Amino acid sequence: MAKKVTPYKDSELGKKAQVTQMFDTISDKYDGLNRVISFGIDVQWRKRVVSIVKKTTPNSILDIATGTGDLAINLIETGADKIVGLDISPGMLEVGKKKVQAKNLENTIEMIVGDSENLPFEDNSFDAITVAFGVRNFENLEKGLAEIYRVLAKGGTFVVLETSVPTKSPFKQGYHLYTKNILPVIGKMFSKDRSAYRYLSESASVFPHGEAFNNILRKIGFIEVENKPQTLGVASIYIGKK
Repeated sequence: MAKKVTPYKDSELGKKAQVTQMFDTISDKYDGLNRVISFGIDVQWRKRVVSIVKKTTPNSILDIATGTGDLAINLIETGADKIVGLDISPGMLEVGKKKVQAKNLENTIEMIVGDSENLPFEDNSFDAITVAFGVRNFENLEKGLAEIYRVLAKGGTFVVLETSVPTKSPFKQGYHLYTKNILPVIGKMFSKDRSAYRYLSESASVFPHGEAFNNILRKIGFIEVENKPQTLGVASIYIGKK
């Protein structure tokens, strides 16, 4: 079982409330942070997610933990008639809504506040569901994945983009050096909330990745499960079907 990580160790709040508070705090810096800490490679990772989803020709897509809407906006390329971006952080969504409005995509993309572990949708509602850098923030991972399975249509595709830890030397050692020594310095440049950036690093290091996460998806009921390591294993794209 993965070690439980919370952003604010001295807080009496549960993980869900803490994560919401954390992302509200850093919402205006989040896009810039992503570009810097990934050296811009996260843009390519999202494009690969879009390519996978596009091949399934979905009419409706749910993007969970949509944050500031980067992936939801990119998913326009799939040709879907309706895209819903859901996030627990109102602050992140406000940034996302402005981006959607600036691109005149309000008729296709709807941004709503919601909890991934209690999705406000009927069973079998979406042809495809995506999560980018969000599943490790679920308070109850299996409950959140079970909710995703419930609202995914039969035959639908679930795609996850998440950080992972390289397993081969010297990339493994380089990854740990970067996340423990360099990432905190970058975080301080973006925000006074040092706890937030410590959490982003620690949660990635302890989250089950590779075959461990594949097995969790299979336990929930997903089939044809596979994972595609990205950029020497610092991220992975997971795919499952219902």
